[in-house]
Formats: sequence, C-alpha cells, structure tokens
Amino acid sequence: MFEKEIEATCLEFKAPSLQALCKYKRNTLPTAYFYILQFTPQWLQVRDGYGVKGIVDSGISTVPRAYIQPPAEQINKNNATICEIPPIDLSKLDGPEHDRVVNQIVRAAETLGFFQVVNHGVPIELLDSLKQTAHNFFGLPAERKAVYRKEVSPSPLVKYGTSFVPEKERALEWKDYISMAYTNDDEALQQWPVECRDDALQYLKTSHQMVTKLLEALLGNLGVELDNSNIDAFIGKKMVNMNFYPTCPNPELTVGVGRHSDMGTLTILLQDGIGGLYVKVPEDSDMKNKGEWVEIPPIPGAIVINVGDMLQIWSNGKYKSAEHRVRTTSTKSRVSIPIFVTPKATQKIAPFPQVVEKDGVARYKEFVFADYMNSFFGNAHDGERKSHVAKLPRHLLSPNQHATSFSLSSTSPSL
Repeated sequence: MFEKEIEATCLEFKAPSLQALCKYKRNTLPTAYFYILQFTPQWLQVRDGYGVKGIVDSGISTVPRAYIQPPAEQINKNNATICEIPPIDLSKLDGPEHDRVVNQIVRAAETLGFFQVVNHGVPIELLDSLKQTAHNFFGLPAERKAVYRKEVSPSPLVKYGTSFVPEKERALEWKDYISMAYTNDDEALQQWPVECRDDALQYLKTSHQMVTKLLEALLGNLGVELDNSNIDAFIGKKMVNMNFYPTCPNPELTVGVGRHSDMGTLTILLQDGIGGLYVKVPEDSDMKNKGEWVEIPPIPGAIVINVGDMLQIWSNGKYKSAEHRVRTTSTKSRVSIPIFVTPKATQKIAPFPQVVEKDGVARYKEFVFADYMNSFFGNAHDGERKSHVAKLPRHLLSPNQHATSFSLSSTSPSL
C-alpha cells in the first residue's frame, strides 16, 4: 500500500531499501523507528489527527512496539511512595500567617520542587470545566484536530501533536496534546481552537495573580523584588497545553510523558482525579528518600506547582527543578492542563548576583533563554536535566567566582 512512498523516500536519500535507509540515517534506533512508522497505517492514523486516541479506538489489545519503553524507563507504581506533603493554603498569604506560608513555599521549592496549593484564586468551577473541555476537544473528529498539526496549523501559536519529538525518541509517548501560546487576548480569541479557547484563556488570566504571589515569595527569599518593571524577565512568555492520555492496554510498558524537568520559571498544573504524576526526589535534597520516585496525588480543588530550570538557575541551585514523568492507565483516559510560564526568548539568564555573593560561587554560566529553549525542544525526553548544560564544571567553581551580572533588560540576539 505504501510502496511508492517508501520508494520515493529511499530515492531522496539514495538508499536501496527502507532497511538501508534506517542504517544510512546514523543507524540509530529512534530514526529507524521514525522512518518505519511513517509508512504504516498506524503511524498515518496518528499523523493525520487521530492521535494515540485513534490507535486505542481501533480496538488494539496490546501496546504497539513503538510505544514500549526500555525497561529502565517503565514505571512500576508499586515502587513509588505517595507524597504526603499537605497543600499550601495561599489565601493565608494575605493575613497574619503570611511569613509562615512564604516559608512553606520556599521550603517546598528547596526540597522536592513540587507542591500543591489550594484557595489559589482560580474558580473551582473553571477547573472542572477545563477538564471536561479537554476531553471534548480530544473527542473531536480527527479532521478537526488535524488542522492544527505543526506542518499545517493556520496559526504559529497553536500546535496539535502526539508524543514530544517522535523522530528522536527511542520509544514514543502515550499522549496527544494541543499547545496554545499566548501573546495577547485578541490573538488568543482569534487563533486558539474555538472548542477550548474560552476556558483556556480564562484559566491563564485567573491564575496570573497566583503566579505573581508565588514568585514574590520565591524571589523575595533570594533578595529580588518583583514589580511591573521586571516581571517579563521571569514570566514574559506563557503557554497553555491540554494533554490527553488515552487508556492503555499495557500501562506498565509505556509512559505518558518520559523523564524530564521543565525548562521555564514555573509550571502550573491541573491534573484530574486519576493521578499518574511521578517526581524524582532530587539527590541534593535533604528529604530522606532522595533519588526515589514519589507520586503527587490528586487533591480536589488543588493545583500543582513545580519549579522550572530557569528558577533553579537564578537561585544558583537552591530551588529544585525536579525530574518528573507520567504513567498511563488501563481504566480511564486521563487529562492534565499545564500552564508554562517562561522568560522571553531574548532574556539573558544567570544566577542572581546577590545569591552568588552569598554562596561565594556561581554554579551556572550565563546564556540566552532562546538557546536553552531550542535545545529543550530539539531533544527527546531522555531524563537528562537540561540545566546541566548551563552548569559550570566543578573544576571551574572557586570561592571568588561570580556570575556575569544578571540584567533584567532583554537582549536582542539574532535568532
């Protein structure tokens, strides 16, 4: 059925066969899978808008080989403990318990890097509506979703896809998603999918005050004051995703999302009641179960907050951007809706000078966020902490070394 397509691709790369093409393309497993999958009905289903959901709806009884993770990446929920850290009540930031709540936020950022918040200012009714809206969007006919595929999307702000970087992954992720970048309200209303734009935009706008309060607490602890003149340096770019994890016949063989840390400043995550979010306790944490995986349990009405790589770097390593991953389930399809807040692409990033002065050493070199972002989106979720790219080698760390001065003004490099 796909002989002509295979022949054309082989001719393009001057390869005598598909097998030779896979070998020619660096002989790597991810590339081999990518080219083989391109010419199977299953991959065409995924590519043309059906997504992983389409594979499940076709009636499969076992996980396709391309989605089977190496044993080291498979998630055994019996080997993880439940994170029993109680949620933080953000309403108390405005009262006499302000300092105690700030200390809770800082302590969570310095240990696990993940915590949950309640009384956060985002209406519970909106959170419930968001979860239903996500289910409704992914239940649309394939052709309605396919118009937002990266290759054909009518808007650079919107991308529908599956997995993360399929052409570079050893095994694909069991996930479909729609990603909506925010520039302003008008463009969001005009360009985001009509089926989910209203709830997604309201989610973004009503969470802003919560994000600001969290950053004020976290940055204030580092000696940096957040105000209107510098806020874009930290959260100048925002994106809302809706993730869909279809039921899986063999959840122990797959992952919804592979091991990674988030590249930005903070992530604001709404998860449903099914669960499946696992976090690795950082090795340099003072928690007793360092290096182990813990599950972040769903709490009704709560929102999950996690520290991103940029906040870890600004804090010179005090705050932890922890590895995390998502397990699939065989019982019910799962959704999650994260908001990613990041610096603008042109922002220079380095540890805050006042933190470096106190520590006596800068643990990270200066870079432009766009370069970091390109590296993040150009590689698979392989468990590598991308913040290591910016980390200075141990032999360069000396007590009198300081980072290049952090500037809150953006640069304008050629991108």
